Amino acid sequence: MSAGWVAGVVRARALTSRCPGPAGAREMASALTLEDALHRLAGTPYRKYARTAVELPDAQRAVSATLLWQLRVLAGWLPPGGARLLRPLAAGFEVANVASRLSAQNGLGADPEAAAWRPYRLGALETAWRRLEHAHTAAELRAALAASAWGDPGADTPWALVSGMRMAAARRTATAVPSARRWARGRAALLTAREVFVHQRRLSEPMRRDAAELLGSRVVGAPSFRDFCARLPSEARWVLADVEEPGELWRAEARWWRVVERDGFGMLRDGGYGPREVVGAVAVLSVDAWRVRAALESAARAGRPLEEFDALV
Repeated sequence: MSAGWVAGVVRARALTSRCPGPAGAREMASALTLEDALHRLAGTPYRKYARTAVELPDAQRAVSATLLWQLRVLAGWLPPGGARLLRPLAAGFEVANVASRLSAQNGLGADPEAAAWRPYRLGALETAWRRLEHAHTAAELRAALAASAWGDPGADTPWALVSGMRMAAARRTATAVPSARRWARGRAALLTAREVFVHQRRLSEPMRRDAAELLGSRVVGAPSFRDFCARLPSEARWVLADVEEPGELWRAEARWWRVVERDGFGMLRDGGYGPREVVGAVAVLSVDAWRVRAALESAARAGRPLEEFDALV
C-alpha cells in the first residue's frame, strides 16, 4: 500500500476520533434550549463553522459544512486520484446546492427567505457544480446535469431534478465505491419507497432505470408496498425489515444510518491502510454529522422526549 493511502487512513482515523458520538449528541439533545445545545456544540469539531450560528437552520448548516470540510481535508491527504473515491460519497452536498438554488430562483417555487442562499464549496469533490452554478432556469439545470456524470433527470420540475440527482448519486456510489454498494442499494430502496408509496409519484424514466439497476425491474414495478419489500434483493431488503407500511419509513431511515455507522466502524477496525478504511471513516463522519443535526433539532423543539431522539438515532 502506498504512503499516500497510509497517510490518508491515519488522517481519517484522527478525524473520526474527535466525533462527539452518540453520547455527545444525546447531551446536546437534552439541552433545554438551542442556545444551550450550541454551547455544547462549541466543544466539538463542529465549532469551526458554528461560531455565529443562532437559529436552527444556520446551526445545522454549520454541522454539514464541517463535514464537507473534513471530507475535503481527507481528500487532500489521499494519493493522486483518491478524491474520485470520495466524490460520489459527497454528492449530497451538490444535491443540496441544486435544491437551494431551485428554492431561491424566481418561478421555481421560490422561498423569499432563501434569496441569500450560500452554496457549499466542494473543491475537488464536486461533480459538475461549476457548470450547474451558472444555470439560470430549471431547463438550463436539466441540460447541465444531462451533460455531466449526473445524467438527465428526465424533466425540469424541481422534484424531478432533485429526486433524479439523489437516485443518480446512489447509482454512482454503487458503481464507483464497491465497499459502499450495500448502502447505496439501501438508499435506493428508501428513495423509491418514499416517492412511490408516500408521495404517490411516478418515477421519471431515468430515475426508474437507476432504481431498476440497483434493485431490479420487478421491484420498481411492484404494485404495493408489501410486494415492493418482498421483491427487494438481499443487499437492500435489510433497510425495510419489519417496516409494514410507508408511514414507518422514518424507522427505516434511522436503521440505514445505524447500519452505515456500524459498517464504517467495522471497516476502520480492519487494520488496513487503503480505500476501504477511508470509506469507513467517511461513513462514521457522515453519521455523526447527521446525529448532531438531529440533536440540535431536538434541543430547538425544547421538550422533545429523549426517548424519541433515541428512537430516531
